[in-house]
Amino acid sequence: MAAIFSPASHMRSICFAASTPKPCCSYPDFVNVSPWRASASYVKVHVAARGYRASRLAYKQPLKKRIGVLRCATIEEIEAEKSMIEEDAKERMEKTIDNLRSSFSSIRTGRANPAILDKVEVEYYGTPVLLKTIAQISTPDSSSLLVQPYDKSSLKAIEKAIVGSELGLTPNNDGDVIRLKLPQLTSERRKELSKIVAKQAEEGKVAVRNIRRDAIKSYEKLEKEKKLSEDNVKDLSSDLQKVTDEYMKKIDSIYKQKEKELLTV
Repeated sequence: MAAIFSPASHMRSICFAASTPKPCCSYPDFVNVSPWRASASYVKVHVAARGYRASRLAYKQPLKKRIGVLRCATIEEIEAEKSMIEEDAKERMEKTIDNLRSSFSSIRTGRANPAILDKVEVEYYGTPVLLKTIAQISTPDSSSLLVQPYDKSSLKAIEKAIVGSELGLTPNNDGDVIRLKLPQLTSERRKELSKIVAKQAEEGKVAVRNIRRDAIKSYEKLEKEKKLSEDNVKDLSSDLQKVTDEYMKKIDSIYKQKEKELLTV
């Protein structure tokens, strides 16, 4: 007698064969289910199981691989970055001007100026400190300085620091204060100091140009990140050049004023 083929029995033999690996999710019970319904259920469950395993694989992938679209920077964020670059450049340029003024003030001219002692460091209780922080410095007249320490025990250390400061001054220590008589500058010495001032002014200009260069690099980085267009970078660079020119003029003005003080007898 020929064997009768039963779809339901065939599907059950596939589902429960010993060689079949254990599924990651349980299949439905086929008991009391009509043959063709059982067969259809198996197909649906098999597809669902494959989908479940695929979703688990997708879940295990790194976050960056699962994200298809990255969020673009908003206009507000881009404007904030641009403003930060501009403000940083201006702040650094302003500090360059302040440092230049400080350097110029430490170079003495024909008149007495307490600022010429600004960079003098004193060994105070084993620690180097600026003279102006431990003493009061005044100008009794146009050609002398008076140094009055807050702690008289530091007089000798202050005297030693002034002698070694290369200012060319001879301190007079009377036990209470130190007096400094400023000798008249010779024509040759004035010219030497004028060269020093010119060199410092040029160094200030170089510093300003470097600040401009750094800012432009920051703009170009935003362009590479597609936050700015090439035209944007050109416009911003042009604006930055105007700011740079203003600070260059400030340096020239400060330099000319100091040079005039040096060369005026």
